[in-house]
Amino acid sequence: MSKFAVLGYGVVGSGVVELFYKNREKIEEKAGHKMDVKYILDIRDFPGDPYEDKLVKSIDDILNDNEITAVAECMGGVEPAFTFTKQCLSKGISVSTSNKELVAAKGDILLELAKENNCNYFFEASVGGAIPIIRPLHKCLAANSISEVAGILNGTTNFILTKMINDGMKFDDALKLAQELGYAERNPEADVEGHDACRKICIISSLVYGKHVYPENVYTKGITDIKLEDVQIVNNWGGSIKLIAKVSKLDNGNILPTVMPMIVPFSNLMSRVDDVFNAVMVYGDGIDKTMFYGRGAGKLPTASAVLADVIESVKHDRTVFSQMWASSSDNSFVEDYKNLQAQMYFRTESGSKNEVTCIAGNAEFIYDENNQLAFLTDVISIKDAQNIADKLSANGIKIVSVIPVLGE
Repeated sequence: MSKFAVLGYGVVGSGVVELFYKNREKIEEKAGHKMDVKYILDIRDFPGDPYEDKLVKSIDDILNDNEITAVAECMGGVEPAFTFTKQCLSKGISVSTSNKELVAAKGDILLELAKENNCNYFFEASVGGAIPIIRPLHKCLAANSISEVAGILNGTTNFILTKMINDGMKFDDALKLAQELGYAERNPEADVEGHDACRKICIISSLVYGKHVYPENVYTKGITDIKLEDVQIVNNWGGSIKLIAKVSKLDNGNILPTVMPMIVPFSNLMSRVDDVFNAVMVYGDGIDKTMFYGRGAGKLPTASAVLADVIESVKHDRTVFSQMWASSSDNSFVEDYKNLQAQMYFRTESGSKNEVTCIAGNAEFIYDENNQLAFLTDVISIKDAQNIADKLSANGIKIVSVIPVLGE
């Protein structure tokens, strides 16, 4: 009999308990032996809850019980989750988490602690909800040299942009609808400013390239400045604007992680990923490219990923070394985002095609109405795009939007 504890009884934690008892027989079959939830840690009271007898308020109840072999951490935030996770791992108790903020900030420390104590720190649920992406990256695709990973990693922003594309809604109206439907928090900053997606691409980058990538070292731009006019122009041209989190391995050995709105041509499958769904595209020398798609958040989808890791935890009697990365004392291996290479979309007010061509060079004009121009450049760096924008502005041409284009 393997007994485990759940830390946090919010949306995800309650989902873990619910799904475990709903599918207990199947879960035990996958694990190879009987299992049960012994403790649920939460400082709140839940009178009348069907699992009220399992609720405890102190982590010590869990740490001092030798029957506990695994923990599902569903608390969110860095503290006290970091302290509790360290305490569990130090006692050889494996931890499975959905806490992307903690993994992005402290994953290197916790992975090393798990290694020292012959247990595991698993975090499949921290990226992509129900989409299995962490385990495929370090197991199924282990024979590949991964050149790039790009994805739609935040369901809230994808829902907002979908409403702008399909229903012609302005950003503020689409955000309000997302809040009414429960997809966006009352304070939506973590989603719409890109912080949530940033944490997730940090985790992917760290796992794929072997060094801890910290959120503060990743250029992050959200979707609050996206205009409905650009969404419509791009859609008519043949693409969608999506919040893309990506990381590339460069020829100089550095990596380039970014989070920003990008234009995704319809030839790329991610352009068709709508509403709260997520997708991750992995590019490797053996696989060419492979896409993972599914629900990126939600109570039961995330709980499903957490429980899959709990099953792995109780099956392993030693650390899984493929799911590991090293601490990094500096960010010298992270390339300046201004060196990112892409076609660039510009929308301007005033100015003629001749004036634009003289400054921007080759330009594919895709819109010319109402004293506005929209055009695509050749593949250039973000630094070069900024130089073009500065020159256009110096010539009296107003820059409304500049958005990179994601390749296929």
